[in-house]
Amino acid sequence: MRPLIAITMGDPAGIGPEIIAKALSDPLVYEACRPVVVGDGSAMRMGIEVAKSRLSVHKVRELAEAEYRHGAIDLLDLANIDPDRLVMGVPQAMAGRASVEYVLRAADMALAGDVDAIVTAPLNKEAMNMGGYAYPGHTELLAEKAGVKNYAMMLISGCLRVVHVTTHIPLRLVPERITKERIVATIEVAYDAARKLGIEAPRIAVAGLNPHSSDGGLFGDEERTRIGPAIAEVKMRGLNVEGPVPPDTVFGKALGGLYDVVVAMYHDQGHIPVKLAGFRWDEAAGEWGDMAGVNITVGLPFIRTSVDHGTAYGKAGRREGTANPQSLKEAIQVAVQMAGARERFKRLEKDRGE
Repeated sequence: MRPLIAITMGDPAGIGPEIIAKALSDPLVYEACRPVVVGDGSAMRMGIEVAKSRLSVHKVRELAEAEYRHGAIDLLDLANIDPDRLVMGVPQAMAGRASVEYVLRAADMALAGDVDAIVTAPLNKEAMNMGGYAYPGHTELLAEKAGVKNYAMMLISGCLRVVHVTTHIPLRLVPERITKERIVATIEVAYDAARKLGIEAPRIAVAGLNPHSSDGGLFGDEERTRIGPAIAEVKMRGLNVEGPVPPDTVFGKALGGLYDVVVAMYHDQGHIPVKLAGFRWDEAAGEWGDMAGVNITVGLPFIRTSVDHGTAYGKAGRREGTANPQSLKEAIQVAVQMAGARERFKRLEKDRGE
């Protein structure tokens, strides 16, 4: 059976409603999965209008009422937006609070086993905080909701997959946060995430922190005192891990197929190569041509994928409908892939038990 995917609307003042309407206009999405949107009815209708789509909205109170047919968006309507007060393209408390409520509702369904995965449209950190939720983003919010402490962010663009040891912290704090224990934990969740993507024997590269991985200690000692020992520990457990690989070459090697996953030490070390691989600015059109890339929270007890971009307030609500749904469609595809891999692993385990 096609996996059931809950798609959260994201910030209603952003491009979430528009890109959802565009993604669900594609009949191939319905051939791959059964999507249901968790959001607000008025915002969804606005998104459909901006997207210039002929889709209708089918409101449901529970998943049993959903029909999963192309042409009508099944919407679990939380009705938490006043359309007369919503200002598009601006961070505001009402929209920030609503965006978190969509995620929490979807997470509840995932934890209960009612949906196979959740896919999240972008939210805005400032709006979230204005709405009373002081989280850096989806990752930390979902980790707390699920009660897990060993989690990480994975970004995917084509064959490039990157997991981060640290994410939303000042650069000056990175050296003290990349402890041996944290690196070991990140390698483990990276390995587990690759397996969940269907890679049976993942090849993992761990990036150094310093230029040239410190050149034998000339530019720092983190490679010798923390990164190297962490790699040695997981290799003793049988994991196929290399490093510390100089950060200026490791991503090119991964793009060439040498590694399945790269473990990056900090936010921009991992984000820049992924977005370089997936994003293309079209100077003639004055907008992004390609916006490929998927964000996965690894270490959760359920599947969560997301777009690899923000709310794009500058485009939100513009009647020309210029928001690009490419990343959202890819996030849905990866969620379907992970749900399928999980089912295959379950069958294998059952067969072994018998």
